Amino acid sequence: MSSWAIQADHVCHLYKSRKRQGPSAPALQDLCLHAERGEILGLLGPNGSGKTTLFRILSTALKPTSGEVRIAGLRLSERADEIRQKVGIVFQAPGLDAKLTVRENLLHHGYVFGLWGRALRQRADEMMTRLKIDSRADELCGTLSGGLKRRTELAKGLMHRPEILLLDEPSTGLDPGARLDLWRYLRELRAETGMTLVVTTHLMEEAEQASRVSILQAGRLVCSGRPADLKKDMGSDVVLVRSDEAETLQGAIRERFGLTAKLSGGELQIEHGEGARLVTQLAEAFPGKIQSVTFRKPTLEDVFLHHTGHRFWNGGEEKIS
Repeated sequence: MSSWAIQADHVCHLYKSRKRQGPSAPALQDLCLHAERGEILGLLGPNGSGKTTLFRILSTALKPTSGEVRIAGLRLSERADEIRQKVGIVFQAPGLDAKLTVRENLLHHGYVFGLWGRALRQRADEMMTRLKIDSRADELCGTLSGGLKRRTELAKGLMHRPEILLLDEPSTGLDPGARLDLWRYLRELRAETGMTLVVTTHLMEEAEQASRVSILQAGRLVCSGRPADLKKDMGSDVVLVRSDEAETLQGAIRERFGLTAKLSGGELQIEHGEGARLVTQLAEAFPGKIQSVTFRKPTLEDVFLHHTGHRFWNGGEEKIS
């Protein structure tokens, strides 16, 4: 058996242009992405990065324009029906029937996957207990809080015991406490069952929870690896300089030290192997032009900036000069 739960090789997808003239818009471009069995893979990217298109392909809702995709060892182009039996899906948009109870939502979802009778009822009870929603079994889903709805969505996605669970922006609409609870359960689920989880997100702190992160931008895979390794591979500290004369200072730093300072919102960002020493040098060299200068270890946002030249913020991108 292959160690890969998901294999996407040289995947491209073009949406047809809404205009009669002009080329199609590429949503994915020569994307190669693999997920190991039993890992939590975080797909991190801003809006428009291709996350949603990739999610639709992995959930069998969309066939790529070109390239090959294998899920649980099965070719998507040939065995999509079998793949659906092995994959659970939690969409970003709510998929619960608000006029049905928690139990009824699970039972109806179980029917879709061929469960029935006592086995179906026992499975629904098991999932409600595991997700700690058994006390809400007979409550209408329309009356539940955001956190309880997310737990119910998870229970639905797990009803048929999938090998792979796909979650699209799972913490959308959750408060910080509910978000922590969600990720605690996802880690427990992986540890207990060995299930593979693929989670799309635009939140840096959420991506940090994954065992491995693949960063997407403009339909391409920018980099992939364990969060700690991606930050370590930068091999430098991040020095942040605030100044009312940021553009002038940017040129002066390049001329004086031969360093590239990236400018964003009045703040200069410099990658340097010895951040503490550079802070002292900058403060001494430009005493009247610097409001503050600090350094820190890289974050995933710094990794994104390092590879793309764009700052990742609030689900979008900001071009850095």
